Amino acid sequence: MSAEIVVIGTSTGGLKALQTLLSGLAADFPLPVVIVQHRGSTSENGLCEFLARSSRLPVIEPEDKEPVMPGRAYLAPRDYHLLIENGSFALSVDHAVGYARPSIDVLFECVADEYGDKAIGVILTGANNDGARGLAEIAAQGGVTVVENPETAASDEMPRAALAHTKADWILPLEEIAPCLNRLVSAVAAHYGS
Repeated sequence: MSAEIVVIGTSTGGLKALQTLLSGLAADFPLPVVIVQHRGSTSENGLCEFLARSSRLPVIEPEDKEPVMPGRAYLAPRDYHLLIENGSFALSVDHAVGYARPSIDVLFECVADEYGDKAIGVILTGANNDGARGLAEIAAQGGVTVVENPETAASDEMPRAALAHTKADWILPLEEIAPCLNRLVSAVAAHYGS
């Protein structure tokens, strides 16, 4: 497996979870990390700046048609679905999916189609079932799936829903997810000599 992208979905409790995960990623983490964090359409700006304080990767909200670049963390803009088409981001104002826009399922399903077995999907804490269907699709395409251990998640509903839909490759406490991603990516780089 040669990974090309990491996608992360989270909701309730996600800001603290994302701080922990992003702070644990290596400074030279070579893949794009694309994040959907549920937030209201009227929530305050500044979330990228807030998360960037915990991250060694730059954290940005992508623009429509912006190319997906390695070594960056991308945060879905509020009130837009985030998709990837032909290596570039696409923003959509289609109807909310499962009461969410941005929707984790929309991103994950799109990434499963675009990247197939080169995708790594991660589901963190959350109080709904968004992402369960999308993570199952990543698994069906041969991608790697990681789910935060529901026993240690701030809100266990989203991880439990994900695990009810697919057998995750890794079920880990939050603190172990970034080290796992670092190992997965460095193993791939070592295998391919890059």
